[in-house]
Amino acid sequence: MTLTTLGASCAGGALWFSAALFALEPAHAAGERERLEAGREVIDRLNLGQPQPALEAMREEFPFLADATQGYALGEVWGREVLDDRTRQLITVGVFAALGQPAYMKIHAGYALNAGVSEEELKEVIYLTTVHAGFPPAIAASVALAELFEERRQLVEAGS
Repeated sequence: MTLTTLGASCAGGALWFSAALFALEPAHAAGERERLEAGREVIDRLNLGQPQPALEAMREEFPFLADATQGYALGEVWGREVLDDRTRQLITVGVFAALGQPAYMKIHAGYALNAGVSEEELKEVIYLTTVHAGFPPAIAASVALAELFEERRQLVEAGS
């Protein structure tokens, strides 16, 4: 199997394959540093100054993939100014819910809450998922979202 057929055969693989190809292209070291720095700034903004645990865990075993994600997905795409963070997060939560990726959806739902999205708005995104992706992905997303809400409530209670 070639990389092209592998990337095309995976759900969402084409997107990640494209990002990997972009990262493989020769670039000035300064340009790469700028993309990585832009990606770090996005992480800081979305995660309220904290490192992103999933990205840092990836960096341990797959540093190239972590850098490609930080430089391209975050630095190049998320760093664009056409949409605000709140809007991007609502879209991303819906996409990951529809794709049946509740773990990623949960991460971005947390960022959405950080960006000022309400719990009710996130619930509406999950309700809408039933129309376009069906009940199984929406139900999986609702479980992950309920876990996130409970984790956040416990943090608030512990801080009080």
